[in-house]
Amino acid sequence: MTSINLTRAEANHRAELLKVSHYDIELDLTKTDDTFESVTTVSFEVRQPGDTFIDLRADRVKATLNGADYAADYSPETGLALTNLQPGEYTLVVDATIPYSHTGQGLHRFVDPADDQPYLYTQFETADAKRMFACFDQPDLKATYRISALTPKEWKLITNAATTVTAEGEFARHTAEVDYQLSTYLVAVCAGPYHEVKDTWKGELTHHAETPADQPHELEIPLGIYCRASIASSLDADRLFTETKQGFDWYHRNFGYAYPFGKYDQLFVPEFNMGAMENAGCVTFRDEYVFTSKVTRYRYERRADTILHEMAHMWFGDLVTMQWWDDLWLNESFATWSAAISQAEETEYDTAWVTFANVEKSWAYQQDQLPSTHPVFADATDIETVEQNFDGITYAKGSSVLKQLQAYVGREAFLAGVRRHFARHAFGNATFNDLLGAFEEASGRDLSTWADQWLKTTGINTLSPSFTVQDGVYETFAVKQEGAQPGAGELRTHRIAVGLYSLVDGRVIRTDRVELDIEGESTDVAELVGKPAADLVLVNDDDLTYCLMSLDPASLAFVTENIALIDDPMARTLCWSAAWEMTRAGQMKARDFLSLVAAGASSETEIAVLERILMQATTAVASYADPTWAAETGRDQLAHLLLSGLNSATPGSDFQLAFAQALAKVRPNEAALDYFQGILNGQAPAGLLIDADLRWWALTALIAAGQIEDPDSAITQELERDKSASGQNSAWRAEAAINTEAHKKSIFDEVTEVSRGLSNLASRHKIEGLTFAGAAENLAQFNQRYYELADQFWADATSEIALATLNGVFPAWDISEAGLKRADEFLAGDHAAGLVRLVSENRDRIARALRNRGVDAS
Repeated sequence: MTSINLTRAEANHRAELLKVSHYDIELDLTKTDDTFESVTTVSFEVRQPGDTFIDLRADRVKATLNGADYAADYSPETGLALTNLQPGEYTLVVDATIPYSHTGQGLHRFVDPADDQPYLYTQFETADAKRMFACFDQPDLKATYRISALTPKEWKLITNAATTVTAEGEFARHTAEVDYQLSTYLVAVCAGPYHEVKDTWKGELTHHAETPADQPHELEIPLGIYCRASIASSLDADRLFTETKQGFDWYHRNFGYAYPFGKYDQLFVPEFNMGAMENAGCVTFRDEYVFTSKVTRYRYERRADTILHEMAHMWFGDLVTMQWWDDLWLNESFATWSAAISQAEETEYDTAWVTFANVEKSWAYQQDQLPSTHPVFADATDIETVEQNFDGITYAKGSSVLKQLQAYVGREAFLAGVRRHFARHAFGNATFNDLLGAFEEASGRDLSTWADQWLKTTGINTLSPSFTVQDGVYETFAVKQEGAQPGAGELRTHRIAVGLYSLVDGRVIRTDRVELDIEGESTDVAELVGKPAADLVLVNDDDLTYCLMSLDPASLAFVTENIALIDDPMARTLCWSAAWEMTRAGQMKARDFLSLVAAGASSETEIAVLERILMQATTAVASYADPTWAAETGRDQLAHLLLSGLNSATPGSDFQLAFAQALAKVRPNEAALDYFQGILNGQAPAGLLIDADLRWWALTALIAAGQIEDPDSAITQELERDKSASGQNSAWRAEAAINTEAHKKSIFDEVTEVSRGLSNLASRHKIEGLTFAGAAENLAQFNQRYYELADQFWADATSEIALATLNGVFPAWDISEAGLKRADEFLAGDHAAGLVRLVSENRDRIARALRNRGVDAS
């Protein structure tokens, strides 16, 4: 039995053996600051004789089974054994004392440094419900719930259903009845003195042929938004409610099934590991999404994307849930696709697909070129494998493939298939084959070959134009397809558009477009024969398919000179993406990519694209450029580019702020150091708001550069100005950025010793400071030490902390043959599969950087 790392085989056995009907969960949150009391009464039916276990992570356990004391074997690793079960009805009561979490898994407890108020919330995906109550912690054993919690009187308790509150002595008793079928990982409990804002969405469900007959037409959904009291003044609830209502408008118009969970609460919670979590009717978000300092429009766009992503999960994931975690990709890919299309069609962020092409696709392309790449449909044999697969394949490649499928079958057939799926499997579990069948019925197309091509293979195809020109017109025109790499070199069916662009009256505009299906190594595009030859050819125009798009030599030369003149933001971002992928592949020098960014950044109109290319330029100089050139020229050019952009941008604009934020994360030149010192002295370029966040970044950059005589005193003074939780995070980062060999050692030891008990956010921000720009020389002492401690840390830390820490402190600064050798020697040993994947991925990044440095130096 492996309760901590449940296997698919064990889950299947448990689902065959028993059926769960109801959990009654009683929590006492008033006892101590370290632990809480949890009493779970679970009702289940055993269908056939056998043995199994119930999952639980607790310090103390006492149980009764059908009223009799039950002294079964228990350990956190194996759960509570249930042996010699015979067919029949069972009631199991488990009384446990459980520690609060500080890693973002289970029932997490945080004390706000701004006012010393405690806040609690749960995070159970993938399988951490067992950290709050005894349960059969797998997605296909759904049940109903009664949730009751004793809290201080001034606290609120928010869960999956509306609560009633009664006085119980000096405390308050909160009770909720969750009367719908729900998987354990979607249960939520949030408690504390949360600030609350209420509203209501009123709207209509659009009925379609696939809409169940019993679905209502007019709808009303109570809405709630919550955050810590200390950041309530920064909560832009009106904007959040507007975007929430826009999401409900789009989903009810297109999904054919009324929102099924009564009320809809959204909570911004502290020390959250991910962006958000789709608990039914009780969605949790990282509270960095409550912007306490000025941020760019891109941050608002990404927050809206997250809001719509989690809302889509109410249907795809919560209403219809995957059978097992093999279909995690479908959960996340569908929500990512839904968020992009609803954002583009319903909100102010009407260029959401441009952001998708530049952000999600970039993530997917990088992940899909790693040695750990896997099919979109991954063989998730156990929970550890699942947790490794919350990656760019699962989210970004999968959603790109769904976008491709929508183009392939047509929008209406795609949505009709989605509606059939919801209607057939509401409150149950389903697989991708169920959804694929619905798509086939709605479209009339056999999609089995398509599914095999796109979901069961790895790697990326490269598409490129192949043409001849005679007398200024195309004599021949074809699209070439290279086999998917890495992988078996498969050729796939793609739905693409070929776009022709030329310079006309000082602007680059599209002059022709052809949409078609391609397959095999070469597909002729007869419609373009005889058309005037273009200055720029895009073979994935409008970003319909998932591929690396190659630019022919003339197009690349044209883009290098004219990227700022390309009118259409999608076409422009496809050119940025192609140039970056060429840089990553060693087909374009890092210094040439930097020159391209210098030529086009200040003219870029999409803030999401600007922030991405500035980050890519930073990576190009730090990792891909010849280090001698970077030290002598490249770093200064990069800092100059960012300072120049900052000073030339419209005062007070998001673009000015984007350049300022990027500048704080690179090795500064003298002009940049003067700028940072000016920020601390209250002097800034016109329009740039000097708020707490900007001051912290300036201070950290100066500390890392050795320009602050007494860093500890400076940090203390800044904390006096900013006593918020975000101020504490920034102070951890700034203190860890002190750039001496001895200090880096003390920080490295702190974040890599589990016994220190750092919270997830303390660890995250200390690692950011530890590895801050310019620290490489003082980090070399850990080149071997990392491999000596990795196994023990992986075994001792929780999964979230282990992944984040060992990724964060991997010696990525050691771009050398010796660094590769150390990684290879480690990988030759016997280690946990998840750790092997982590190290192999980072080793691949080092190898790529080393190759690209050679290209740049040649």
